[in-house]
Amino acid sequence: MSVEERRIEDQKLITLARGGDQKAFEALLKKYRNLVYHVMFKMVRNPQEAEDLCQEAFIKAFGALSSFNEEFAFSTWLMKIATNNCIDYLRKRKLRTYSIDEPLQYKDEQVQVELPDHDPTPDKQLLNEERRKLINDAIQSLPPRYRHVIILRHQEEKSYEDIAEILKLPLGTVKARIFRAREMLNKKIRDFL
Repeated sequence: MSVEERRIEDQKLITLARGGDQKAFEALLKKYRNLVYHVMFKMVRNPQEAEDLCQEAFIKAFGALSSFNEEFAFSTWLMKIATNNCIDYLRKRKLRTYSIDEPLQYKDEQVQVELPDHDPTPDKQLLNEERRKLINDAIQSLPPRYRHVIILRHQEEKSYEDIAEILKLPLGTVKARIFRAREMLNKKIRDFL
């Protein structure tokens, strides 16, 4: 069955279901139940919860069937309802949390949780600032035609093609200037160090 044929079939079933036809409700449920269940299961990883969420999604969808816009695929509309319902459920479900200040009880002993501090130390921060200043000063000391390509490439993260277009230069010229500018920067930084 083609996508268009499925869509036409869905529209007929939706029209009947809106009119209160129970068999049309059941046909839509049967047609899309496995899809909804599979997605719910992937989200919650629990068969019973997935089953409950699947049923809730169909109840909500059938309750809102009058608001369904037939310009869109029924399956897309249904999955949006199902996933939003599941996200709400996951938000409400309480996660078991532990205080990092309190030791955890493990078998016969208590384990203290220690988290590493990944923030840079003041001396590393100072070195990073000095390195940034050195590189920036080296870039600023480049001749303008090299400085422009380096700034566009490494600070504004433009592609070679974009730089060629911005500067109205052939692509090969842009690549050559970037290569030459990098060589000049390496030399300046090496000389300074």
